Amino acid sequence: MTGWRRVIDPFSLERTGKLCMTDLCVSRKKRNTDVSTDPVTFQFDGDEHAALTIVLAHGAGAPMDSTFMNEMVAALTRHEFRVARFEFPYMAKRREDGKKRGPDRAPVLLDYYGAVVEQLGDREKLIIGGKSMGGRIASMVADELGVAGLVCLGYPFHPPGKPENLRTEHLETLRTPTLICHGTRDPFGKPDEIAGYALSEAIDLHWVEDGEHDFKPRKKSGRTQGQNIADAATAIDQFAKDHVK
Repeated sequence: MTGWRRVIDPFSLERTGKLCMTDLCVSRKKRNTDVSTDPVTFQFDGDEHAALTIVLAHGAGAPMDSTFMNEMVAALTRHEFRVARFEFPYMAKRREDGKKRGPDRAPVLLDYYGAVVEQLGDREKLIIGGKSMGGRIASMVADELGVAGLVCLGYPFHPPGKPENLRTEHLETLRTPTLICHGTRDPFGKPDEIAGYALSEAIDLHWVEDGEHDFKPRKKSGRTQGQNIADAATAIDQFAKDHVK
């Protein structure tokens, strides 16, 4: 891969604090940043000798040890994965000073994820991904990094209420084996909308029953968020067995 195609960047913030959409066209030469990526601080869970490591990046607003992330990691380690978590620079700063801030610019996030994979090594044993924004960033670098697979937990196909602002262009030609776990009530993309997207054949979907963006179902569904997270972890385990050598 010699450069980046034109993609949609959701990572700049309006004064309202909401993620806004701007066009981004970044070549590899222009993607240099001044953010230190050495060393990345990781949180590891599971057997260090596991056959596969799943790398999970957090979403735009919550840290790597949010309740959702903790429960997902616990479910994945029950399937004998090793899980590596990390935080992008803006979230690491929040942990240090307690001040909320918006995500770093897209080039920073992209390069940082590359540094994460570089430091972990053994790319053929890595499945990368993350929650929402974290999964989207992983999807934008997966082919270039040559990892074994990609897992997105609640992919932000478009901003809530703005289905015309798609974030799917790069997904049309994605080559890395991919599983997107997505709630059937997720406002970032409804099942009927997603059915009309021209997604790559490398992408599989696991529908989280009655789940919102964090996989939480309604009470009347008779399900719990914990059940949905466990089912997603089982789907990831099967995906790895079927598609990751």
